[in-house]
Amino acid sequence: MAHLPSRRRLALAVPVVLSLTASLGFLPTAASAAPVTASAAQAADAGTLAYVVNTKVDHRTIASVKKAIAAAGGTVTVAYEKIGVLVVHSANPDFGPTIRAVRGVQSAGATRTAPLSLAGTTDEGAAQLLSKADAAKTASASAAAGESEPLEADQWDLRAIGADKAAEINPGSKKVTVAVIDTGVDDTHPDLAPNFSASQSANCVGGVPDTSEGAWRPYTAEDYHGTHVAGEIAAARNGIGVAGVAPGVKVSSIKVSDPKDGLFYPENVVCAFVFAADHGVEITNNSYYVDPWLYNCKDDPDQKAILDAVNRAQLYAQKKGTLNIASAGNSNHDLDADSIVDTSSPDDSTPVTRTVDPHVCLDVPTQLPGVVTVSATGVKGTKSYYSTYGFGVTDVAAPGGDRYQIPDTPSANGRILSTMPNNAYGFLQGTSMASPHVAGVAALLKSKYPYASPAALQALLKAQADNPGCPTEPYDGNGDGVVDATCVGGKRVNGFFGFGVVNALRAVK
Repeated sequence: MAHLPSRRRLALAVPVVLSLTASLGFLPTAASAAPVTASAAQAADAGTLAYVVNTKVDHRTIASVKKAIAAAGGTVTVAYEKIGVLVVHSANPDFGPTIRAVRGVQSAGATRTAPLSLAGTTDEGAAQLLSKADAAKTASASAAAGESEPLEADQWDLRAIGADKAAEINPGSKKVTVAVIDTGVDDTHPDLAPNFSASQSANCVGGVPDTSEGAWRPYTAEDYHGTHVAGEIAAARNGIGVAGVAPGVKVSSIKVSDPKDGLFYPENVVCAFVFAADHGVEITNNSYYVDPWLYNCKDDPDQKAILDAVNRAQLYAQKKGTLNIASAGNSNHDLDADSIVDTSSPDDSTPVTRTVDPHVCLDVPTQLPGVVTVSATGVKGTKSYYSTYGFGVTDVAAPGGDRYQIPDTPSANGRILSTMPNNAYGFLQGTSMASPHVAGVAALLKSKYPYASPAALQALLKAQADNPGCPTEPYDGNGDGVVDATCVGGKRVNGFFGFGVVNALRAVK
């Protein structure tokens, strides 16, 4: 199994897996990498690279640019003419500079630093399993508490945002779909099958949507991330396992993780946003950053092109009525700081430490305009120790889990319990888990206000949130006696929680 970039890869702690019907043997460990200053084309000295070429949106210009691409040794693999984004493959080491000089090209650059043929994988890690006895203990506690789902006693996160009570009032509308842009979703899982929308699902790897049966599913059980996210959003209340925040809405899968290295390349994400918009998806959940750069700097031609291409796609989705929600990241970075040290990019080749300004070097898609940026909290309601944050950047917060904040639940696990492939259930932590909680609440709001625009939905999310304000004591998330982050702002809005922690119960009232 390939590694999962840090928004997805929460090896801040090893995941714990629980299965009522099957055991899941292995889950990936975390892996890390970092960005370079040289161009991606220079970094890859052999083989074919993928590029995005962004042009003016008119047929004549695009036709002219296509001819120039062919002349420069490139092949257009897919053209999103409605947003002026062309995905190109070329083995010409000078393709980038050559095509950027062409009239009508507004930006162009490589979407990776390693040739297409050289992608690799990282090692796997063993999962920590829970016994059937532990599962039975949780089911017994759930029954005693009168909860509808056997494993709900371990879902402290639902209670933290009032999602358990909200489901009694309005579980969400089947007319609302949340697309999980991720590693794929196992729609055969009994908690997901009742709410899964196959007609709004696809495999976007390579930049071209494949809607054939099952193309949206994970490659293996180790590609569990998207299935976990989907369960957090819309696992059905059917008396089988767990419940989602919005158990009455639809969920779809748009797979974007590369089969060779597990990374989320720009062309895949562009495809996902456009596909979601064109297939009537109301909300997308984005628990990832676009690889290979944790931060894309506008003064680098390759990274600028990635910024441009993905932004065009997500803006297109917004204009078509889709609200895009994204996780803030797991690096405990302050996105409003003067500078950040990035040691994880590019993650498709050899990382190089660099210092970036997060105001001009953006985390994509979470820092793109109109995208809801989500930070994570633990069971105590404080910022999770790993969660990235930032005044004026964080929009809202939600439970993402924190292994240092332990709940009074049967499993005493501070992470988030949700669905896994092969009818399994498991615990994970991260802003990857916080974002789907917000997506679920947004789906409840969309169910209540079906004509609300993406901007209106974002305003409603902020309005119904509960803001605990900045902590009164210096923040020491891992309890080692060292201040780990500084919260800026007040009770109404601040860097840790934005406008506050989302509230599902308030959303449906």
